[in-house]
Amino acid sequence: MNMKKIVVILMVLAVIFAGTACKRGQPTGKNISQENRSASSTTPATENFRGRGRHGQGWRWQGEKVRLADKEKEVVRIETAPVILKNIQSQLTANGKIFAPNNRTCVISYAFPARVSRIIVRVGEWVNEGSPLIALQSEEVGKSRAEFFRAQADLELAQANYERQKRLYERGAGAQKDFLAAEAELKVARANLEACEKKLHLLGFSEEEIKKMSSTHQINPVITLYSPIKGKVVEIKVVPGEMVDQAKDMMVIVDPRVLWVDAEIFEKDIARIRPGQKVEISVPAYPGRTFVGRISYIGDVLKEETRTITVRTEVENKNLDLKPGMFATLKINLNSDRKVLAVPEAAVCDQQGEKFVFVPRDEGFELRKVELGAKQDGFYEVVSGVKEGELVVTTGSFQLKSKLLESVLKEAIHD
Repeated sequence: MNMKKIVVILMVLAVIFAGTACKRGQPTGKNISQENRSASSTTPATENFRGRGRHGQGWRWQGEKVRLADKEKEVVRIETAPVILKNIQSQLTANGKIFAPNNRTCVISYAFPARVSRIIVRVGEWVNEGSPLIALQSEEVGKSRAEFFRAQADLELAQANYERQKRLYERGAGAQKDFLAAEAELKVARANLEACEKKLHLLGFSEEEIKKMSSTHQINPVITLYSPIKGKVVEIKVVPGEMVDQAKDMMVIVDPRVLWVDAEIFEKDIARIRPGQKVEISVPAYPGRTFVGRISYIGDVLKEETRTITVRTEVENKNLDLKPGMFATLKINLNSDRKVLAVPEAAVCDQQGEKFVFVPRDEGFELRKVELGAKQDGFYEVVSGVKEGELVVTTGSFQLKSKLLESVLKEAIHD
């Protein structure tokens, strides 16, 4: 016996004794073991086998038939189930990472040098839009307040001078040039005040704060920063008394009630993805739980290094169980429920990565290679290999496979 035959024998023995290559389930159809008892006990185990896909050429025994002897029929229980049309959802699995949406994330910083006077909120605290966050002391704020008050005083003086010159000019007691000069000074004063107001807005003061400032006339170098969004304070990066500038991020606020999950989809699957498709999301932190979202964005640029494109899913996070930064597994529902050919999971066997079923035929069982699709509720979608209404072996398919491999082993030994 040469080395090639020994390798074939060892491979067959490994499959026979593994005991897990073929899935077995509960009885799903009628018992046909009695129907085959008329067969002769000397019937060969396989037909039409010689010269087809043997001796290391792979599992290519499409159409082979297995027959059980009378004694074997008494021991082996064979049950079948028909190939049916069933609603099965086709899914695409991908890995992704959870992010906080850009429009629901806010970084608090300040555009001018300042010192942290007081931190008003704490990490983990929920804030509303407009809630006070932090108070700063800034020399620029003090100067801008003083310039604003001076501009206000200049405008009041210019307004009074303009009204006086206007009255004199209308009575003929004043010169026209004095009236025009007063009018020009008033326009300049208004422009200066408007510029000071804009600078205060740039520093972070609201319209209401500026109006209040106009009535109090207090030159206070303190400014309070407010939250631009509703969310949760997730990070505070400063302490009271610390100096900050435009390069320093002081605080991060996130609204985690809605999150994004970005996944990388291979180029060959892009045509199957559509915005609005339902996505089932699972994370290692909550085994057995599923979060449901919808595809909201499909990337426009293919990444040349990985040949993938980014697909974004938006998911509601009402209980705040999902956290930005978590890794997730996504199952994208590629189509609505549709009826497809389906066989029970127990009928499907595996050999060297290929799937097959046994179909009762001529007092025997024909091996039929099948191409499978999605799996749902204990059934596999069948793309090709069987037709609607055909019977497939469910209980006993493993014994039939062992019988087939046993005959292969015997022939390899005798060759």
